[in-house]
This record gives sequence, structure tokens and C-alpha cells, in this order.
Amino acid sequence: MNFPSELKYTKDHEWVRVEGNEAFIGITDFAQRELGDIVYIDINTVGEEVGQDEVFGSVEAVKTVSDLFMPVTATVLEINAQLNDSPELVNNDPYGDGWMVKVTLSDAAQVAGLLDAEAYQALVGA
Repeated sequence: MNFPSELKYTKDHEWVRVEGNEAFIGITDFAQRELGDIVYIDINTVGEEVGQDEVFGSVEAVKTVSDLFMPVTATVLEINAQLNDSPELVNNDPYGDGWMVKVTLSDAAQVAGLLDAEAYQALVGA
């Protein structure tokens, strides 16, 4: 499994890549493996501020549906449009083309409270 060191992680298996006052958010390699083949991403929170640990959408795999939790309080700017036609990008490239939302951070200090790659790796027992 892959645990990029430049990312921050949550116990709910989301990752965050901060770029200035904005960030990209997706689910981890571990999460996509646990879910299996992803068939649909449902996110309808564009333009909304979503609080830390609140649901911002869901991901549907062949056998289950799982909520997506916002790692930090942020306003959703954009949804990855590629996922509409190719939700499998989350399986194939969870940290790259499989990102889910781009957000503006409301409180950048919250990022410091997230897990680093080493702590997340320990959490999932890899």
C-alpha cells in the first residue's frame, strides 16, 4: 500500500493535500482496497462550508456505500468531474487523478491535528 508522506490523513481514511489556502481531498489507498470496485461518487456540497468530521458525500462500491467525512472545516470549491464517467480512478490512482474535492480551508490550523503518513500507516496496521 501507498502512504505518501506529503499528505495528511484521517482515522476515517480520507487524505488531504494542502496547497496554500486550498486543499485536495480523497480517500486513501487502504480505503479503496477495503471498498473494492468503486462504481459511483455522490457529492453535492459545492459552494457549501462543511464542518470537520461532517459528511460531504458518499462513495458507492459494488457491495457497499460509505460516507465521506470532511477532514477539516472547508468550503467545497470543485468536484473532480472525471469521477462522473470514471469512478474507477479512485481505485486506480487514489492520490492523483482519483481526488474527490477541491476546497478552501476555513481553519488551516486544523490540518496540524491530522495524522501524518507514519501514524496513518500504524493505524491501518500496514
